Amino acid sequence: MPTSDPRGYLLDWQARYRNDLTTNILPFWLEHGLDRENGGVYTCVDRTGALMDSTKSVWFQGRCAYVYSFAYNNIEKRPEYLEMAKSCLDFIEAHCFDSDGRMYFEVKADGTPLRKRRYVFSECFATIAMSEYSIATGDRSYAEKALALFKEIQRFINTPGILEPKYLPTQPGRGHSITMILINTAACVRRAISDPSLDEQIDRSLRELQLFMHPEFKALLETVGPNGELIDTIGGRVINPGHCIETAWFLLEESKHRGWDPEIKKMALQILDWSWDWGWDNEYGGIINFRDCKGFPAQDYSQDMKFWWPQTEAVIATLYAYEATGDNKYLDMHRIANEWMYEHLPDPAYGEWFGYLHRDGTVAQPAKGNLFKGPFHIPRMLIKSSMLIDEIINK
Repeated sequence: MPTSDPRGYLLDWQARYRNDLTTNILPFWLEHGLDRENGGVYTCVDRTGALMDSTKSVWFQGRCAYVYSFAYNNIEKRPEYLEMAKSCLDFIEAHCFDSDGRMYFEVKADGTPLRKRRYVFSECFATIAMSEYSIATGDRSYAEKALALFKEIQRFINTPGILEPKYLPTQPGRGHSITMILINTAACVRRAISDPSLDEQIDRSLRELQLFMHPEFKALLETVGPNGELIDTIGGRVINPGHCIETAWFLLEESKHRGWDPEIKKMALQILDWSWDWGWDNEYGGIINFRDCKGFPAQDYSQDMKFWWPQTEAVIATLYAYEATGDNKYLDMHRIANEWMYEHLPDPAYGEWFGYLHRDGTVAQPAKGNLFKGPFHIPRMLIKSSMLIDEIINK
């Protein structure tokens, strides 16, 4: 049990995190993902790493560049990490922007546009990539590009008519996703360059996040009315525990940045506690995908599956909560989340980790990547957890 020897427990896991990162996860994508002909990264690979589809996720051009820069900055300064990051950033700048300044969602191997969506997540991931690469290289021009793109994201969001709304005016609402991701995006840019717009956006998102918190359900909802009111429909009652847990660690990171601001920390821990109660599967273990805040059956076909990324967010968030509070409750939560994750996700035969599991933890499909899974959540967790353990041990 970790509570009997927290230091030993944490150091043992830190060693494993670093080893998995540097000998498994990052080498897997350098070998199977890096496109040395066109630049950028492929992510649609099967269990062995064989390419299934040469379509490129624009999300992952930014996500991959961020992760390899993040590893370079915080784990080991390997030149191949910067090579991967630079290849993805060059591909982004050459192929992933439309003439209106918006970014695509999918492109062909050579960068030919295929699809564009109403979200600004491609832009957010490109922004954090440019910021982290700037820190890695000392090239301020990338920080300036990141800040300029961040301000474009704000313009896209705040200018009526640029982004198509999810629903018609008969059902106005606001979404948790963009509110929470802007906290992390602004925080990443802030590490590379200073600008008042960054803290202003974080403050605004912090205020708006409170609208999604519904104490009557002990839940943070994915979608609410314009003033935070419950939209009493199947879609309006959705709880995405993994997403909420990710929000919790974004908030803890911001609290720490502000000298452990007590109000932000309190909100983060409340969200984490609520979301753990909704998400943790007491029968099979692991964080479940979707719940309904009134207890009705969730509509999404994957509602009771265990995806890779909520498990990684739980590992980060519980470590952050332990650092913030010193409460062994969170170290115990980390232990059970971590043990379940390591029991079910790593692939000992071909490397990397499975992403899609049935509720009981058996593999639903064995591909190592697609347009949504690739080198991001798993390596980010391994890097961030290693950093948090350093901070906890050195306190």
